[in-house]
Amino acid sequence: MQRLRTRSQYEAAMAGGIISRTAHFVLHHAALEVPAANAGPESVRSRPLFAVRDEPWVGAVVPKRWAKRAVRRNGIRRQIYDVSARFAPTLPNAAHVVRLRMGFAADAFKSAWSEPLKKTVRAELLSLFESLGTRRDEPKARPPSVIPTASRAAPAAPTIIPAKAGIQGVQK
Repeated sequence: MQRLRTRSQYEAAMAGGIISRTAHFVLHHAALEVPAANAGPESVRSRPLFAVRDEPWVGAVVPKRWAKRAVRRNGIRRQIYDVSARFAPTLPNAAHVVRLRMGFAADAFKSAWSEPLKKTVRAELLSLFESLGTRRDEPKARPPSVIPTASRAAPAAPTIIPAKAGIQGVQK
């Protein structure tokens, strides 16, 4: 398992889309780009974004907005990397970012990194990665979209607003 290091790697991984979410975490996923076969001289000088393509790449985003204390941010980040290392054999060879999307209640835990908080974070991360495994195995079938016939009706005619001081307007 490789770790994301640069801003461009994180941006590329987060642009791919969300594949799993829990109450506090979101898992973003993006396929590793394939280098072009007929690369011009400009692209020869640039290095690939993901050098290793036979392993999954994992990154963690834990913003200060949701975890004010550095102790809590670092603890959550450690848990993210530990759980992702456990699931690395089952992860596809792609770039993944686990993002904290909501803070844990400060009044519910007595310290910034207490045992109950560790257990709560770990349990939620386990469910995040386990739900990824079950979703990947299930076929993705979307229900057909049904549009009611009432919404297909012709739009109402525009109403004319009386003129004020020489200005006339039409309201849709």
